[in-house]
Amino acid sequence: MTSIWIVRDYESCTGCRRCELACSLHHEGWFWPEASRVRVFMPFPGVEVPHLCAQCDDYPCVEACPTDALTVDENTTAVLVDQEKCIGCSKCIGACPGSVPILNPETGKATICDLCDGDPECVKVCHEARYDALRLVEERMSKNRKLFSRHPIEVARDLAVKFFGEKGEEVI
Repeated sequence: MTSIWIVRDYESCTGCRRCELACSLHHEGWFWPEASRVRVFMPFPGVEVPHLCAQCDDYPCVEACPTDALTVDENTTAVLVDQEKCIGCSKCIGACPGSVPILNPETGKATICDLCDGDPECVKVCHEARYDALRLVEERMSKNRKLFSRHPIEVARDLAVKFFGEKGEEVI
């Protein structure tokens, strides 16, 4: 099955957080990074990590949901959250290899990247800024996507060593 997803080039992320603003504006109607479906973490100085759903091939978050509030969009393969069914139990967060889903700060319900119906706002603003740390790609489903579904601290450790060598090891 062919699907779209957002691949990350971690080394190109500057931490501008335009992606968070574009996402929250699109979904929430105002700039509210805390409710953004893409988050940028800076666990160590100088290391920025964009963090969002990788649309794993086996969707552990969907399987973990006790109320069937999570489904997979047939067109985009993004995880969709039925806010009426979601009870905010966090089981989707625990099941996700990267702990990607968040609970919306206002509603307490699960929030996951829905790929903006196939035209992600975060990708557009990242490209407009010429960073291209987030790129939309179309490809077959693959177990390799889970490589992008890692906790941001794990990713940041790898980047710190790559960016700063021995000094990076001291930071982590």
